[in-house]
Amino acid sequence: MKSFKKFVSASMIVCITAAGLPLSAQARIVATEEVTAPATTGTLSASRDAVNQFLVRDDVRQAMLGQGVTPQAALERVAAMSDAEVAQLAGRIDQAPAGAGVVGVLFTVFIVLLVTDIMGLTKVFPFTRSVR
Repeated sequence: MKSFKKFVSASMIVCITAAGLPLSAQARIVATEEVTAPATTGTLSASRDAVNQFLVRDDVRQAMLGQGVTPQAALERVAAMSDAEVAQLAGRIDQAPAGAGVVGVLFTVFIVLLVTDIMGLTKVFPFTRSVR
């Protein structure tokens, strides 16, 4: 038992002494490209794939042909774009799905007419009763 206590106390002395020693640290300036490069590599390929998938859709192809642009030329132009341009275009595609603006406008007009019907200013909907 006495030898075990000596062993534990000797081990503790070594550990506490080693914990107090200064450790070396390295510091340097890291460029933004170094930090973001691994994270954006997958994002950029996903953005490029999203734009290409958008251009392959039939309704988009018909719209491009109506404007005089061949689908192959559009895909070639996307391939020639920089990564920042592709990311910006993918963001604009995600923000503006086809028909979303029309639905929002129609819903807003419906709500405005419904409120004015309830207030008694108009009589558009037969299912509302005027407050007046």
